[in-house]
Amino acid sequence: MATPAKARTPPKRVGLQRTREENAQETAQDYVEMIAELIATAGEARVTDLARRMGVTHVTVNRTIQRLRRNGLVTALPYRSIFLTSSGRRLSEASRRRHRIVSEFLRSLGVPGDIADADAEGMEHHVSRQSLAAFARHLGRRS
Repeated sequence: MATPAKARTPPKRVGLQRTREENAQETAQDYVEMIAELIATAGEARVTDLARRMGVTHVTVNRTIQRLRRNGLVTALPYRSIFLTSSGRRLSEASRRRHRIVSEFLRSLGVPGDIADADAEGMEHHVSRQSLAAFARHLGRRS
């Protein structure tokens, strides 16, 4: 039996939904990575520090932290430090590892370090597992 026309989701809408989900994942990865970095360097991650480092307002950070809490990646209380859950730490480590591999791969091709780091920041979120594994093999390491 065919699905009624009203119940089908138009292909363009599916594509837009996928793009929104990927953007949300990219944001989550960037935030947990920055939270881990702040904890490692400053001993804590605060909304004001995240806003300054991410170049956004504290309102944006608060909304994002609420979403990260709902997704089980952080714990936070109002006016307190933000902490990564074990899931948040795993996501941060995976994101940092992807960034490092992509950056090192680009450097191995002769891309200057500062440009490789900047390019890796965007690429790390979109590189496939297969490509990442190939980059790692090229660098002589296990993926």
